[in-house]
Amino acid sequence: MRRRTAAMRHDPVPPPADCGDAYCHLPQLRERIAPASTSALRVTPQVMALWDQRALAQGQGADWRLCDAQLEATRLALLGPLDEGEDLWVFGYGSLMWDPGIHFSELRLAELPRHRRRFSHRTEMGRGSPECPGLMLSLEPGEGGCTGLAFRIDAALAEHESALLWRREMLRGIYSPQLLPVRTPQGEVRALVFAANAAHADHVGELPLRDTAAVIARASGVLGSNRHYLEQLVRQLEHLGLRDDYLHRLLLQVQALDAEPTTARP
Repeated sequence: MRRRTAAMRHDPVPPPADCGDAYCHLPQLRERIAPASTSALRVTPQVMALWDQRALAQGQGADWRLCDAQLEATRLALLGPLDEGEDLWVFGYGSLMWDPGIHFSELRLAELPRHRRRFSHRTEMGRGSPECPGLMLSLEPGEGGCTGLAFRIDAALAEHESALLWRREMLRGIYSPQLLPVRTPQGEVRALVFAANAAHADHVGELPLRDTAAVIARASGVLGSNRHYLEQLVRQLEHLGLRDDYLHRLLLQVQALDAEPTTARP
């Protein structure tokens, strides 16, 4: 990251009292984040059933995802039964930044040290297909830090909302969920972070930028195109006055492919 808001460059200050407005720290995002009530990624049992139907229609087996019991076991293994008085923070660095699919009470700019965004997981669903697989964004270990958003879920809702979020992020076990410290202008918090699971069969690691761009330029699935995802993410970061050099260079590479003759593309 080259640019960060001025507040992110200073030492943390004590968090202010709850202002009662989830967007009090970032009012510019008020119209740029989908409410949970309209989110297509709020994975209720009904949404999960629809995804199961789609997977079967694609020829996926019944084991295409972790079963409900496995999902709940992995959630409890990290979070345990959440304390009644303990809020849950969630770090968003990709689609969570515009469609978190959860009810949250506070939103902050946040930086996760020693991690960086990379399109490092192969996917045949969502924004890819069996005929034309796409690439999913993840967090890989590396120098510097990743700036995104931190969402605070009230303690009274944390158990329910984290279960919905878990179905979305841990469906196939491609992430390694962790509780990590993230820096915010209002002070450091410990947040739930979905980082890359390098042991997963769909993990391809960091590919050459041109190869990554070639996949993203053409892949598409039931949730839309890989390219649109990248464009949405870059726009959301720009709206916050941020620039991720990897994403910026990747988008330029995708756009450059438009100018090439079709026969010259991979």
